[in-house]
Amino acid sequence: MRDVRAHLSGCRDQGHKGSEGMSERVLMKGNEALAEAAIRAGCLHFFGYPITPQTEVAAYMAKRLPKLDGVYLQAESEIGAINMVQGAAAAGVRAMTSSSSPGVSLKTEGISYMAGADLPCLIANVQRGGPGLGGIQPSQADYWQATRAPGHGDFHILVFAPAAVQEMYDLVGDAFDLADTYRMPAMILADGMLGQMMEPVTLSEPKTSAPDKPWAANGHKNAREHHIVNSLYLQAAELERLIKERFARYEEIKQKHARCEEFMTDGAEIILVAYGASARVTKAAVKAAREKGIKAGCLRPVTLWPFPIAALKKIAGTAKAFLCVEMSMGQMVDDVRLAVECSRPVEFFGHTGGIIPAPEEILAKITELAGGIA
Repeated sequence: MRDVRAHLSGCRDQGHKGSEGMSERVLMKGNEALAEAAIRAGCLHFFGYPITPQTEVAAYMAKRLPKLDGVYLQAESEIGAINMVQGAAAAGVRAMTSSSSPGVSLKTEGISYMAGADLPCLIANVQRGGPGLGGIQPSQADYWQATRAPGHGDFHILVFAPAAVQEMYDLVGDAFDLADTYRMPAMILADGMLGQMMEPVTLSEPKTSAPDKPWAANGHKNAREHHIVNSLYLQAAELERLIKERFARYEEIKQKHARCEEFMTDGAEIILVAYGASARVTKAAVKAAREKGIKAGCLRPVTLWPFPIAALKKIAGTAKAFLCVEMSMGQMVDDVRLAVECSRPVEFFGHTGGIIPAPEEILAKITELAGGIA
């Protein structure tokens, strides 16, 4: 892995400087923070295609990577981009692509091929409204696609859901690390609001060493054994064995790497469950509810797969009801119901099509729900 410290010189004079004269805190757009984080995580190979509202990710990479002796390539399509990522990942380098909703749909076949070949990579989805071309406003309607059907076959991908620009930055490195550890694709599932907003970001030091990938198909170095990266297994018993091995890894991930944030949940009777941009407005509604004497709290999943089942199950012991807040028609609701084993009522409030719920609307729903459980 090439040293990317030289890239820091391009960030100077954008914020406060550290002891070595390099910026430590800068004002960045979410899409730019995502790209910068990938570079500092050692990703110097990006393949993508422009689509609103994530195009700044590709634009940032196009500007930075050539200066780092990296590879930026705008593919002929989203399909071409994910297959280029597959080739780069098979060679053992950290590689990524980014897109928005309909573009990610085109990538799903390639994602399935990468899962079948046990290849790590990062896919960023800065969601827009759908289905179809939909609109360019923020959405969370790709939850099912990310957590249930990012391609055909029996497999999962890691799914991280940031709620702030700093978190978009922080989760990229974690996503790459876990993808490499468990040899599987990872996704940052953001949305147009987070991708386009600007917030201060504290930058971490770049990685200067590469994780060891002895399985990589990167040439016969030192007369080593011949490596083949493949997802085709014609013998049913062999394919079943490999899938079961993969699912054993998934169980380990569920036990070790499910993440969530709890906000004002102590003594809460109504627990709101929201992720990403929806969690930002949900927290404001929870504060307002507490001021009215309603015991509300918020649990924010940071990983959508693995889903924080244990945390929800625990909090269901004291809560009386749950309310999911999403920018969709309620795609996360069933996961919450499954997590609490239907032991508590789970309601839904949200908007779709690109409309962001307002705190006042959420508060009204909390008040209505509180009246029903009093």
